[in-house]
Order: sequence, then C-alpha cells, then structure tokens
Amino acid sequence: MARWEPDARARLHHAALELVARQGFERTTAAEIAEAVGLNRRTFFRHFPDKRDVFFAGQDQVEADLVAGVREAPPGESPMGLVGLALARAADTLAHVPREQARARQAIIDAEPALLERERQKFAVLARSVGDAMRERGIADLAATLAAESGVLVFRTAFKQWLADGESRSLPLIIAETTAALRALNVAH
Repeated sequence: MARWEPDARARLHHAALELVARQGFERTTAAEIAEAVGLNRRTFFRHFPDKRDVFFAGQDQVEADLVAGVREAPPGESPMGLVGLALARAADTLAHVPREQARARQAIIDAEPALLERERQKFAVLARSVGDAMRERGIADLAATLAAESGVLVFRTAFKQWLADGESRSLPLIIAETTAALRALNVAH
C-alpha cells in the first residue's frame, strides 16, 4: 500500500504540485493531496502545518545551510564575505532540485496571493536568521541587517534568473555571479 512507501513528505510535495497545477490552489484540499499518494489527511498534517507550507518544503534546510555558512566561516570575514559563503552553502544544497519542478512550484506561488505572502514571510525569516548568526559573530547590528537582507535579495534574484526560460547555468554559478554583481556596485564606472 502507498501509505508504507518511504519519503511521504516528498510524495506529498509532488502530489500538491501536480494537483494545484491542474485544478488551482483554492480547489485543492490537503485531503486530496494526501489521498493522491495513498495517505490520509491526518498524515498530511503530520508533515505540514497547512496546505501553503507544502510549497515550501526544504526551506528549513536552506535556512540551516545559510546560518551554518555564516557560523562556520573563518574568522575576520567581512559581512558580505559571510553572505557569499552562506549563499554558496545553500546553493550546493539546492543544486539537486530539478529546474522544471522549481519552475512549476514558482508558477503556483506567483499565481496565488496566499503563497506569495508566505514566500515573503519565509524570506524575512531567512534574513533574520542570517543576521542573527552574524550578530553572534560580533558583526554590528546595522551591518548584519544590511548584509543579511542583501543576501536574501541576491538569492531571490539569482533564483529568478535560474528559473528563466532558456537559462542553462547552474544555480550555484548564478548565485556566485549575482553576489559578484552586488559587490561590484561599490566600484566606480
């Protein structure tokens, strides 16, 4: 039976992508998502607090990677250097995500106001966590906040580029190039 297959969380995520793409976010229920993979509604809620969160599976790992990238950086690294190291670590984790799956997920998020709001909240949490990790390293509050917010902006910008039609560069490469472009803003032209 499907209920005993491994990785219920990933199966629920994939089923949600398929169902919502076909019938819309509002018309898809958590029970339908669970049923599509042979699970019940209760099992769905063991893995996700609500229907919106199924579209943000993996966010906790991205946050953990960003924070670890800051905490494990060598001493004396600049705030933007810390951001670069944190983003590189998160990019390595995200490198295994199939681009077409990420495109489908983002299209669903972009079409649904409730998901867009959740995405904004998730990015705010990322910036706060990275900023806190920087402050733990002794980075001044303003510098930590600016660097962390800049890091989230780099991530969002790079991710959008990675999803663009015809794009073939890897996400880690685009993140590195976007980080370099941000640093280059300080250089006079």
